[in-house]
Amino acid sequence: MSRYFVGITGGSGHPYALALIRALLENGQDVDTSVTEAGIKVLRHEVGIDPGADGANLGPALTARLGKDWGERLRAFPTKAIEAPPSSGTALTGGVIVCPCSMGTLARVSVGFSSNLVERAVDVALKERRTLVLVTREAPYSPIHLENMLRMARLGAVILPASPGFYHRPRSLEDLVDHVVGKILDTLRVPHAVGARWKGLPPPDEDAGTGVPPPRDPLAPEERA
Repeated sequence: MSRYFVGITGGSGHPYALALIRALLENGQDVDTSVTEAGIKVLRHEVGIDPGADGANLGPALTARLGKDWGERLRAFPTKAIEAPPSSGTALTGGVIVCPCSMGTLARVSVGFSSNLVERAVDVALKERRTLVLVTREAPYSPIHLENMLRMARLGAVILPASPGFYHRPRSLEDLVDHVVGKILDTLRVPHAVGARWKGLPPPDEDAGTGVPPPRDPLAPEERA
């Protein structure tokens, strides 16, 4: 069991953050989390969670949404709480995940600028050579965004854009979210059963258990009676 830090920023994609926190807890891991000032606004808008001013009410709000009191296994800190445990390298973590990672946060951490707890946790992960996953969310990426991602990748971060695949033939929004969350958990080496794993192409006459009819080749000639 490890304790992971999940930083939530102002990028779109907050359902990924909630699903990731839930998956980590359900898989026996502990979670520290914090939401930036911009993230507070997006959290309210996208998932209807109000973490309060400065994110001070994030813990109770997450507990209510997740439907279970995880006690000290889930700890939430205000964005300005730079004295919180995740701000120090002596507070051992299994890794830091910024999900979603806005381009503003990406820019600041790429030059070592820490203006809040989320950015400080990233700084700590870099200096301590710990696993760092940045779930970037923007479209399209500008040259500045790409250069910042390249800089962070060269420093050891894993750049994992919130880009769900479709080869598993998702049937719901939850399937798409789980696809990305599963890839994050794989990067962290956390065993899980989130999302579908690729098992190769099914025979043309089978639906691979999805309940969805196999796709028809649009270039195939029409069948005639």
